[in-house]
Amino acid sequence: MNAPVEVVTFGCRLNAAESERVRALAAARSDDRPTIVLNTCAVTTAAERDARRMARKLKRERPDADIVVTGCAAQRDPAQFAAMPEVARIVGNREKLRPETWTAPGDARVVVGDIMSPAPDAPAMPETAAATGTRAVVEAQQGCDHRCTFCIIPFTRGPSRSEPLGALAARIAALCAAGTREVVLSGVDLASYGHDLPGRPGLGRAVRRLLANLPQLPRLRLSSIDPAEIDDDLVTAFAAEERLMPYAHLSLQSGDDLILKRMRRRHSRAQAIAIAARLRRARPDIAFGADLIAGFPTESPEAAAASLRILDEMDIAFVHAFAFDPRPGTPAARMPKLPAAEVAARAAALRAAGRTRLRSHLEARVGHELDILVESEGTGGHAADFTRVRLDHPAPRGTLLRARACAAAADHLIATTRAV
Repeated sequence: MNAPVEVVTFGCRLNAAESERVRALAAARSDDRPTIVLNTCAVTTAAERDARRMARKLKRERPDADIVVTGCAAQRDPAQFAAMPEVARIVGNREKLRPETWTAPGDARVVVGDIMSPAPDAPAMPETAAATGTRAVVEAQQGCDHRCTFCIIPFTRGPSRSEPLGALAARIAALCAAGTREVVLSGVDLASYGHDLPGRPGLGRAVRRLLANLPQLPRLRLSSIDPAEIDDDLVTAFAAEERLMPYAHLSLQSGDDLILKRMRRRHSRAQAIAIAARLRRARPDIAFGADLIAGFPTESPEAAAASLRILDEMDIAFVHAFAFDPRPGTPAARMPKLPAAEVAARAAALRAAGRTRLRSHLEARVGHELDILVESEGTGGHAADFTRVRLDHPAPRGTLLRARACAAAADHLIATTRAV
């Protein structure tokens, strides 16, 4: 009997979904040594440092275990992990999803291929293992064809590739059969879905076809999307499909036009505000989240203030603020940097504004009825608009119910099922 496989995940939802596939593949290996897989992130220097620190810590605690490092940090710079005696093997992003990587590993310690090559990805495997009983993240798209000046991810994930719609529907159907109540479509550049498929179906058309073909799926949610890719079809999908959850997490990055140009983003400030307004007209109950980078090179105090203002102008409820972190090999790493203390202060200001925005969002929903998916402990879950909710009475995990928000806590609502 094979020894158990542990997977430690860093970073995004896509990594989390892939970790479940890695866990299933690695469990089929032929050796019986305990194995711990670190599925790493390369978005920031801190993320890579955390992965190295974790590898050392785990080897001290589990000297009998093989430490395998995979994911974006392994793809970007395998040499940093190859130099660590604690690490038994380094596996690239494509290779980690191939069965033969785990069942017939060979003697190579570093198994990292050219992610930019046209070599096909491993066939998608059924994702019933990824089902939590309530929500599952399903990878619909991989890679990115854009070149934002701050971002290393296209070089760790390769060019954009979309999962054909039929295969995607089959995977989701299997999850529904296993008890999943909500599926989150995820990708590196999810809004570009379908551009490489015959007929170029696009994300909005794909969503509508999935929901038409999967009446057994109660809730479909989208992960982060690029404002520049939100087209008429996607707006129509939000307007017409009640089972498409009313939440859009936007890859905004800045609220200042000059900084957006230096980031090589494909939207302007005005366009971002306009698309949020258009989505709100189409789906009045929609909520927005946004990613923002603080302290990008050359960012003036006025530009930083513009990022703070856009949170109110777009009514952003969920703010993910990141301090700028220069990634070697990106154009932004060569731009004039701000003092580290100033970058940290601006990131803190964005986070504080985000807490204020979240509080306003929560208070505005007190007294309203919410459709909630019960996910944990019988009392925790998320409303349709992704607001975290704590129920006053437990309900079975996986239950979809309606409750009334009766109070706002620091980061969630308290809701009651009484007299609703």
